[in-house]
Amino acid sequence: MKKSVYRGLSALALSTALFGLNTSCTKDLDQTPKYELTPDKVYVGVNGYKQVLGKLYAGFALTGAQGPGGAGDISGIDAGTSDYIRQLWSAQELTTDEAVIAWNDPGVQEWHNMNWDANDPLLRGLYSRIYYEIAICNEFIRESSDENLNSRLGGAESAQGKLFRAEARFLRAVAYMHVIDLFGNGPFVTEADAVGATLPPYYTRKQLYDFVESELLALTTELAPPRTNEYGRVDQSAAHGYLARLYLNAGVYAGADQYAKAAEEAKKVIDAGYTLSTTRSTASSAYGLLFLGDNNTAPASNEIIWPVIFDVSRVQSFGGTTFLVNGATSGADGAWQAYVGETTGWGGMRTTRALVDKFFLAGGDTARDTRGRFWTRGQSLEINDLSQFTQGLGVIKYRNVTSTGVGLGGSLNFSSVDFPMLRLADMMLIYAEAAARTNTNRSTALGYVNQIRARAFGNNSAAITDAQMTPEFILDERARELHWEGTRRTDLIRYNRFVEGTYLWPWKGGVANGRAVEAHRVLFPIPAADLTANPNLKQNPGY
Repeated sequence: MKKSVYRGLSALALSTALFGLNTSCTKDLDQTPKYELTPDKVYVGVNGYKQVLGKLYAGFALTGAQGPGGAGDISGIDAGTSDYIRQLWSAQELTTDEAVIAWNDPGVQEWHNMNWDANDPLLRGLYSRIYYEIAICNEFIRESSDENLNSRLGGAESAQGKLFRAEARFLRAVAYMHVIDLFGNGPFVTEADAVGATLPPYYTRKQLYDFVESELLALTTELAPPRTNEYGRVDQSAAHGYLARLYLNAGVYAGADQYAKAAEEAKKVIDAGYTLSTTRSTASSAYGLLFLGDNNTAPASNEIIWPVIFDVSRVQSFGGTTFLVNGATSGADGAWQAYVGETTGWGGMRTTRALVDKFFLAGGDTARDTRGRFWTRGQSLEINDLSQFTQGLGVIKYRNVTSTGVGLGGSLNFSSVDFPMLRLADMMLIYAEAAARTNTNRSTALGYVNQIRARAFGNNSAAITDAQMTPEFILDERARELHWEGTRRTDLIRYNRFVEGTYLWPWKGGVANGRAVEAHRVLFPIPAADLTANPNLKQNPGY
């Protein structure tokens, strides 16, 4: 059982405490006054602050305070479906060549068919989940002002509170970065805005970009030094890593490329002491260890910079990696279920041949490249009907087993695989892409790419040459290394391959052979309900 940074949450009435209710009773003359938690009763000592900080981290993993089947934090969407990772992954992967899904619930097929609109329930759920995370971070930051910390804590505890505040600012910056990437523009609120006092102002993509950049730059010194924080919490390397991602996509987000800055920030992470997982186990390749149920232990944990923690008994969700394990497994194949460490399968996600071909056609042999692992028994490569789970190969990247092959799901069938939000190989590929695009630092970048490929193939037989290290090669290498990790849509947009007709995949745009789609679909629409509620907002063009 993992020691989770989320522990202790059940002791708090967080839905009340986090939104800063300032009255201690309900003034109703017909009833006995009701006791409610107030900030002064929640933020008691450093442990009180740490418990609420756990809720901020848990916002990426859990859906509510009552467990996976209870009432969710946000309304208008099934609680299990509303999980942050599940919704983010769906927007980033189901819209691309890497994933399709069999289910026909409202909004599900719209992801891959690319025909969503402003009333889409899943998009509203994603948007609401992101802004819920921003709201609870704002409240924590507000309650951890210098004045509050000095009055509630003392000495070393106050310094610890400031570190917690920095982590909350980081989590808020990540959520705002998802707004930038997915919606472009949107409402903007910080701890300086009183809860419910005014309608949030509308910020453009560039305004949000500038805010996130300034926050992450400050946090590169305010967070804990690299590799000194407890597992599951962020450090300075996480800030550098998200700056690297921000700068890699600056041309899309802010209209001006920042590849040199992307490389600089990525290099700071690469040099911070994280190491690639290169030791295989009896049950997995070295690469596969990164996605097992004990990836919170070395060597996998030495590569993962920031994980979102899941645990079969303590951090349960119908989203997260339970979604990625069970949702991608057949409900009719016991051998498949046993291989991924569960006793059930939901029969949902598979991949298209476009991803499979990247292993077979470009360095091209999944028998050697340990990153390409597909379930073929009972599955066809070609897809004639998106709703048929047996059409499209299964992806067996996430497995709820230990490094010795022991299944962890048991009768509960939840996952203990931690989701890697940020890991070293991504930083190496960011550095390599920047080098390939700017024709600088190519020797160092080539070394990083070949380290990654040596891990994948178990030797140096798949090393590439400098001439082969083109931006296009890096895009395909990112698919091989990072598929199903929630980066693909962003990568395709950066390369002008997402909506365009120059790159097609099966059922892109709802057509069997794929088609170009409308240019405005590089952004999702702001949900119609939020536009109605807040006249300050503006809909994205095309919706």
